Order: sequence, then structure tokens, then C-alpha cells
Amino acid sequence: MEYNAFKNIPKCNLHTHTNLCDGNNTPEEIVLAAISEKMETLGFSGHSYVHFDLDCCMTRQQTVQYKNEITRLKKEYADRLNILLGLEQDYYADDPAVGYDYLIGSVHYLPANGSWFAVDLSREELLRAANAYYGGNIYRLLQHYYETLADVVEKTGCDMIGHFDLISKFNADGTLFDETDPRYRVPAFEALEYLLKKDVVFEINTGAISRGYCSTPYPAAPFLRFIAEHGGRVTISSDAHDKTNLLYGFSEAMEYARAAGVKALCVMTKDGWKTVAN
Repeated sequence: MEYNAFKNIPKCNLHTHTNLCDGNNTPEEIVLAAISEKMETLGFSGHSYVHFDLDCCMTRQQTVQYKNEITRLKKEYADRLNILLGLEQDYYADDPAVGYDYLIGSVHYLPANGSWFAVDLSREELLRAANAYYGGNIYRLLQHYYETLADVVEKTGCDMIGHFDLISKFNADGTLFDETDPRYRVPAFEALEYLLKKDVVFEINTGAISRGYCSTPYPAAPFLRFIAEHGGRVTISSDAHDKTNLLYGFSEAMEYARAAGVKALCVMTKDGWKTVAN
């Protein structure tokens, strides 16, 4: 894996999923891969329990297993890797997040008529939801997403904002909606303005690239420029669902960040957050 742009930056990824949710590998397999990559910090971030999506999220029993296993690995490999116990806490998670080193706040679902639909399942699901719940107006759905995301810090108590514009996952070709349309951009920038007032870090997330959905990271360049212009803190993460993708696209993501005006990068070390100039 390329890491050439980060010669002076500790190798750190805080968005990592295991086979206890929708990842492919055991936690220990991932730890060994991180050590092989000479990473300094590996943060695990299993999907929080939500009762309506047990295909992707941890059950309550798996959550206990997850916490116990990451705690064990932290001790066993303490001399070789800084391992952190994190959680990707969804806005509609059933249980509060207690006992974690950090939290990623994300919105993967929206409520509709007493149920929920996933915003990152498929293009077809978004169109179905727009037709069924928003009068066929995709922009009303998009507005609902960003209004919900704006509240994610208060709801989850997160330290990081996960994949800010996840809702654009299936719009790489621009045919699902127009990303320059004010009906999309206004609620997105309003959410950003609100979140930038909070003490949180925004991730540049390369996960959709590694899985073939997009060619650029989240957030889109206009949003990343806005974050940089307003002094927002940024980290790079791979949203890894496989041990081979722990540092996927990090060199390219750093160049992407530089082009957007990001002057410094946040990484997690044994001493906490560290800001490193690029």
C-alpha cells in the first residue's frame, strides 16, 4: 500500500470494521495486518447496535464480545501497536455508547412511517424511499439527511463525523441528483456550519473508493474546502472492512486534502490527538 505522502505523519486509521459487524476479518487478523504495515495507531469502530439492521450492525451480544476482544488485544499487543476501542455510533443506535476510547458519529438510516431505510444500501433504495416517503422529491430526502446529520454530535456525543456526505454514495455519475443544486448544497453547508461549531474532527473517508462506488473520498471537494476555510479539523480514515485496506488511498487522500486547502492533519497517538502540518 502506498503511503508516500505521509513520511512525517504517524500511520493511523480510526475507522475499522471486523467480522463482528460487516467486516471480513477477525480483530486479531486486523491487528497483525496493522503491525505488518508498521502502523502506530489502529482504532476499531464496530457498527453500533440498531435493532432493525442486524446484517450490518453488531448485536448486543456481539458488542460485549467486541469490547472484550479489543480490550484483550490492547493489552497483548501494547508494545507493538496503539490499539483503541472505538464505536461507529449511529444516530439511531438503540443503546448509549459507554466505555469507548472515541466515537464516530454517523447517519446510516432515516426514519419513515414508523420504520427506517438505509441511506447507503443502494441507489434503488434511495429512489424507492424518495417516492414512498418524500413525494418523489429526492431533494427532500437529502435535506432530511443533512438536518439529521447536523444533530449527530448532540445525539451521539461523537468525537468524529463519519463520511459527511455518505448520501452521495450512489451519485458518482451525477444522475441521481445534481450536487450543484441549491436544494442539495444549502442544507449540506448549513449542516457543516453547525457541526464546525462543535469540538469534532471530520474524516476524509476513502472507504467508498476501495469498494468501487466512488473515485474520490468523502467529503466532496466543496465541503472539504469549506471545512478547511473555517478551521475545521480533519483526519484521514479508510473505513476498512478488510485487513488489506487499512491504509487504502491515504497518499491520494492527502493530495486531495492539500488541493482543498487542508493545512494540517489530525492523527491519534498514544498521547491523544496530534496535529501534523502537511
